[in-house]
Amino acid sequence: MILYFTGTGNSRKCAGWLGAKLEEEWVDIVPTMKKGEYGAFQSETPWVFVCPTYGWQAPRVFVDFLRRSRFEGSRQAYFVLTCGGEIGNAGESLRTLCQEKGWEYKGAVGVVMPDNYLVLFSPPSQEEGDKMLERAKSQTDKLAAMIRKGEGLPEKRSTFFDRLKSGAINQGMYRFFIKDKAFRTHGCVSCGLCQRLCPMGNIRMVEGKPHWQGNCIHCMACIAHCPAEAIEYGRRTRGKNRWHC
Repeated sequence: MILYFTGTGNSRKCAGWLGAKLEEEWVDIVPTMKKGEYGAFQSETPWVFVCPTYGWQAPRVFVDFLRRSRFEGSRQAYFVLTCGGEIGNAGESLRTLCQEKGWEYKGAVGVVMPDNYLVLFSPPSQEEGDKMLERAKSQTDKLAAMIRKGEGLPEKRSTFFDRLKSGAINQGMYRFFIKDKAFRTHGCVSCGLCQRLCPMGNIRMVEGKPHWQGNCIHCMACIAHCPAEAIEYGRRTRGKNRWHC
């Protein structure tokens, strides 16, 4: 079974590719998570977990969901992390999670997708993004073949800088940088799509306008999917094109 978490759709796309190749069900955890619930899952085939990379780690909310959910059947766990460049030392914490859950850790691999973290980076053009998706699709086909054979995923050896990024820098980003006070709207059409798509249930519509409630994880779902491009994050996102998969 494939379980995935997504904000702007990159990880959903990746999970779908893997699901088609492996002939496996791919399940979005967000509806369950938004209810404040945890899951109970059963699979005789290996678990494949697909998620974005936040600060060179798997998202904390995703890891917490896996830690608190119940899994029966297979004890093998694969992790596929979509990213804008690389995943640092994310595999180490996922290996620890597997030890806690009694799973056999089969590796964590990054799949480079169009970078959509508008707060710091500019997404690619549609043409560049489509080329990146082609390369990512080819990579996931290879990963699916490895998973089908029960092989471990090919991980690169972590460096000091990988450990720094996934450790101290990740912690600093969550503590000081990942906030929602800078979100603003202009030209909002009051469609409410941002509220419906926010995986944290962090957006509340007040008099037809979105208000962020202080529980943001910077998934960029709201800003990337806004049909009117009415959402900005301070000055950091002005003039940048939006990307969602």
